[in-house]
Amino acid sequence: MKYIYGPVKSRRLGMSLGISLTPHKICSLDCVYCQLGKTSVLTSRRKEYIKIVDILEEIKLWLENNCGDARKLQFVTLSGAGEPSLNIGIGKLISGIKKLTGLSVAVITNASLLSNERLRKDLLAADLIVPSLDAVSQGIFEKIDRPVKGIRAKDIVNGLIKLRKEFPGKIWLEVMIVKGINDSLEEIRKIKAAADKIGPDLIQINSPVRTTTEKNVFSVSKETLKKIKEIFGDKAKII
Repeated sequence: MKYIYGPVKSRRLGMSLGISLTPHKICSLDCVYCQLGKTSVLTSRRKEYIKIVDILEEIKLWLENNCGDARKLQFVTLSGAGEPSLNIGIGKLISGIKKLTGLSVAVITNASLLSNERLRKDLLAADLIVPSLDAVSQGIFEKIDRPVKGIRAKDIVNGLIKLRKEFPGKIWLEVMIVKGINDSLEEIRKIKAAADKIGPDLIQINSPVRTTTEKNVFSVSKETLKKIKEIFGDKAKII
């Protein structure tokens, strides 16, 4: 299989079948904590990096040959080894997956392109969106997420606010905390203020727990995560 991976048992999504919409590490960010390594193509250009018809054909073939595993699935998840929203056919893929499987569709995204109105419309048929928001201050955003030129933290926040108004499904906002980068009380409070404006159904607080390809990327302590959770309030959960 070229585009399908799993099923995998996810801490957040249960049993999930993963789908890649881009070749390996084509992304709009080059996050310091990414377990998959350095971004090979740093871009914000949306195009059909992988043909949607080919992905749907592979899903159909997988379903035909994995009936038992298919019955155990809780989600089909669009994520993979690059930023899924870069594929301009993502809306067509979501609709096609629902017709083929009848399953819920989750989209895990770095949120960098959500200021794009067409993309937000493409995502409306999904059931769950899990976007990231690691920083609100531009300097810290550039340090932790290392975006392609032209992407601004404030545009991500505004895109998330618009998505919440338009999207009828669930939004679980993920915040990745890296020691010495975005863990200051000042930045945490800024992210909290942005999250209040966005209004996600859940805020998932995380910190790198597995080895990353970057040096000097460290997780914060469990005590620090608990303090951050208290700041974010009742919607927050440590994952």
